[in-house]
Amino acid sequence: MQNTLLIGLSRQVALSRELDVVANNIANLNTTGFKAEGSIFEEFLNSNARADQSGNRVSFVRDRGTWHDLSAGPVEKTGNPLDVAIDGNALLVVQSPRGERYTRNGSMQINAQGQLVTTEGNPVLGEAGPITFQPTDNQVSISGDGTVSVREGNGKTDSQRGKLRLVSVANAQNLQKDGGSTFSIAGETPQATKTSRVVQGAIEKSNVRAVVEMTRMIEVTRSYTQVANMLSQQADMQKSSMNKLADVPN
Repeated sequence: MQNTLLIGLSRQVALSRELDVVANNIANLNTTGFKAEGSIFEEFLNSNARADQSGNRVSFVRDRGTWHDLSAGPVEKTGNPLDVAIDGNALLVVQSPRGERYTRNGSMQINAQGQLVTTEGNPVLGEAGPITFQPTDNQVSISGDGTVSVREGNGKTDSQRGKLRLVSVANAQNLQKDGGSTFSIAGETPQATKTSRVVQGAIEKSNVRAVVEMTRMIEVTRSYTQVANMLSQQADMQKSSMNKLADVPN
């Protein structure tokens, strides 16, 4: 196969994967705490392929991976005392079946066992483990530092049920998607942070910018079509050349 076709094919593969990333962003436009992703590309030089007799190497394109856009999404007030939005770059810690995971999704509820859990049912961890309520608890209050307080029965004084564990990472690109709005961390250990605050009765929406992502989808689709047309033209030229050679008299 000629170098032109190989280069075009490498570009189409990269564009196809970029389209998957864009489509996933758009699909999670309304996912609470979702963080958009972008694609990373790099030049790949094939040491065995040569563009001409002078020995210039052929340059391909390769998608190396994705990067996370961890900018804050818009905050929406819900009035639900169990909901929190994070003001800062911290993450909540949850306990999943696969181990500790990290999220900006502060939409929470209380399960049948009295534990504070995410919408997926994973316990939200405090500094001393899962936060558990008693059947008579009411008037849940979550302060800015994450302290969870309640009123017991008809009591008039507050009782603490724990303190939300807030952590941060030095390199945000070490985060790996593990669900719609949940991350695992590779390459470092998250550290407790005291600079971020939580806002009770609100959630952070997805930071996906719909107009930007739709524009990217159109650009990627057009680029893919242009490459496909180029490959088709190259194939037609090759076919035409072979037909003309076949007509040359011996």
